[in-house]
Order: sequence, then C-alpha cells, then structure tokens
Amino acid sequence: MTDYKLIAIDIDDTLINDDKEVTPGVQQALEQAIEQGVIVTLATGRAYASAQAIARQTGLNVPIITYQGALIKNLMDEQVLYERYVPVDAAKKLYEYCVLHNLHLQTYVEDKLYSREENQKLIDYCGLNRTPYYIEPDFIKMVEQPTPKMLIIDDPAYLDELIPVFQEMLGDQMHITKSKPQFLEFMHKEGTKGHALKFLANHFNCALEQTIAIGDSWNDHEMLECAGLGVAMGNAIEPLKELADYVTLSNNEDGVKHVIEKFVLNT
Repeated sequence: MTDYKLIAIDIDDTLINDDKEVTPGVQQALEQAIEQGVIVTLATGRAYASAQAIARQTGLNVPIITYQGALIKNLMDEQVLYERYVPVDAAKKLYEYCVLHNLHLQTYVEDKLYSREENQKLIDYCGLNRTPYYIEPDFIKMVEQPTPKMLIIDDPAYLDELIPVFQEMLGDQMHITKSKPQFLEFMHKEGTKGHALKFLANHFNCALEQTIAIGDSWNDHEMLECAGLGVAMGNAIEPLKELADYVTLSNNEDGVKHVIEKFVLNT
C-alpha cells in the first residue's frame, strides 16, 4: 500500500456537490487525512479570491493551486510560491481574434475579473463562481497587464471548432484547456495543474508516487497523469475516466470521501 502524503482536489463538480457545498462526510474525511499528516490542497481553475474562500471554510492552511496551475499561493500568509503569466504578445493576439469574431473574453488582473462589456455570459459565470466583475471598455489596457488566465465563454460545440484555430495560432505560447464544456481557458505553457502538482510535491519533499489527484474535467488530466494515483469522479467526462487509475463515486455521493477512506485512511 502506497503511503500517500499529498492530495490535490479539484473544486467544482469534485470537492463540492451540485449544491456547491462541501458535505459533512467529505469535510470529515479531509480532517481525518490532515490528522494523519497528509497535506490536502485544492487545484482549481478558479481565481485565488474565489478558491481561498472554500479552502478556508474547509479549514485548510496550505498553498493552493489556482488559475489551472498558473498561481500557487499560501493561505496562511498569501505568499506566492509559483506564478506563470500569459505572454503579453499571445494575449494581444487572442484579444484581437475575439474582437474580430465577437467572442466574450475575460481576463484576471490582480485577482479581479475584467470584461470589456457586461453580458449574460459574464453575469452567469460570476453567479456560478460567486465573484464580482469589473467592466473596462478600453480592454487592451487590461490585456497588456500580467494575467494568469484568460477565458472565452461560448457554445461548447463552437468552442470545439475554435480549439484547433487557437492551437495553431497560440499553441506554442499558451496552455489551452476546457474547464467546463462552455469555458475555454488560456494560460502560460507551464500553467497546468500537472506543473503545479509537481512543484508542490517538490516543495513538500514528497515523491510524485505519493500524490493523489482528484478531478472531473479535461483541465484535470495533466495532474491525474502525473500523480501517483489519478482519480476521476463518477461524474467526470469519459476521456478523464479512461486515463484515470481509479474512478470514484460522483460529487453528489461523497466521491472524495470514498477516495480518502479507501487509499489514505484504509478503512
């Protein structure tokens, strides 16, 4: 039995159920793992501002992985441990394409979410993640500032058509992934949950074989592939289940608790 020392857990549709709650069962399992000396962290596409609220509610006091892996920040003192910004020339190319094709693009500057206009996509997104937003009509000003992540919201099928276009245009400069069918996200090449997990394992002197990664979406695949145990949720997308070492119960059936009990607490 491997002695697991570090668990990285995605938030949306993984740690939290469809009511956006960490259930008492999952909470108890997290606490029991921590009592055993296991480091429990979050690995999310969310901004730090949004992720840290959930992390603190859960009682974590460790560095957490945010913006898909482009920012690792310590909860205790908010010290930045790892940061990768989108290259500015790539950001400008992306912005110009979005203006030309009338796509909704948002960026994050100093942990604040900016869009060039208010629309339903933005309102729905911020409702989902419970984050405030800021409108900047002169959007190029925001695009030229350092950002860990840019995000396009659109119809899933249309985004699937756009992915090869963006990969051709920006693929050597950016990490491009979907966090949800309608969210297409752009980070620095090293802004992946996999890079971030490797960084944290090293930070805590823990071998990658001693790590567990749990997720549900395609943006989790890098961390599942490099973790000692890659776990897909029961509600995960099929391609993630196929590459996972283990498939647990869904986020509405305490899937995270099941993993911790089976592989960490050995109950």
